[in-house]
Amino acid sequence: MNKTVVPLVDSLQRDWYVVDAEGQTLGRLASEIAKVLRGKHKATFTPHMDVGDFIVVVNAEKVAVSGRKAQQKLYRRHSGRPGGMKVETFNHLQARLPERIIETAVRGMLPRNALGRQLFRKLKVYRGPSHPHGAQRPTTLCFSTAS
Repeated sequence: MNKTVVPLVDSLQRDWYVVDAEGQTLGRLASEIAKVLRGKHKATFTPHMDVGDFIVVVNAEKVAVSGRKAQQKLYRRHSGRPGGMKVETFNHLQARLPERIIETAVRGMLPRNALGRQLFRKLKVYRGPSHPHGAQRPTTLCFSTAS
């Protein structure tokens, strides 16, 4: 009889990866990042557990979108007060907080529960080419650009 093997939390190997967002398409980049955060690239993937790795994204301000999304894509947030809806375009948000663009795209691809919130904490996004996670010795993660 086949049995499902559930990995022990103590035996999990969590790696650190660096992803350069320069010139990458936003949606394709976010889906690959979500896959690694979730742990779907590992043989020990278990849907109800956090078995994924840490991801550090650099050059967040150089992420690309196709078509006219730079002028038409809208990001909304609400203060919680009546009439507190704030709306801004991709270009405006990229100039102001480019990290939030990648974070929003990846968060939308994670589960909407406590597991998704735990997975999201393993994503670190930075505006420029440098990051403070050198002590973890992250390896470079390249995604195939073939379609």
